[in-house]
Amino acid sequence: MAKFILAKKIGMTQIFDETGSVIPVTLVEAGPCYVAQIKIKEKDGYEAVQVGFWESKRLSKPQKGHLSRVKNLKYLREFKTGEKYEIGQEIKADIFQAGEPVKVSGISKGKGFAGVVKRYGFRGATASHGTKHALRQPGSIGSSYPERVRRGLKMAGRMGSERVTIKNLKIVNVDSENNIIAIGGAVPGRRGTLLEISGI
Repeated sequence: MAKFILAKKIGMTQIFDETGSVIPVTLVEAGPCYVAQIKIKEKDGYEAVQVGFWESKRLSKPQKGHLSRVKNLKYLREFKTGEKYEIGQEIKADIFQAGEPVKVSGISKGKGFAGVVKRYGFRGATASHGTKHALRQPGSIGSSYPERVRRGLKMAGRMGSERVTIKNLKIVNVDSENNIIAIGGAVPGRRGTLLEISGI
């Protein structure tokens, strides 16, 4: 069975295993989620399940109409799967077990405008032999041809606020009563970031 759930990032902490080793973990509030819509191949062209998370009173009339058969949910995301679900079906944190590998997707932290050294790890110019005010400059951006800046050239600009997926993270612990999952390692985003967790 395909496993997936939506969650909110709480923050990072550390726990100890049986041998006393420290394991850095990220705590997330996972679910409860509800199936809001089922996409089928004959009607939509593909098979997927739309899942909703986080109850909210501030929804527009079209949103309330779409969610009339379930609760008023703030976040909606789709997961491609061919397995059968029912509208209104609840998905809770206990769908995952400790030790399972997962992939986590979310929007990374925004870092504002950044130069090429911070954004791409450029080395920069040498600090001696007459270099002045050019330590973190990008250097040459091309030859005389084609007399324009090529698309995709690594230059200074906005850094972060991008969708990031991290694979092969392990579930360390599941607290089904409080809907909290401890995931080993770091996941994208700041506190409160919406995360998509799915089994591998």
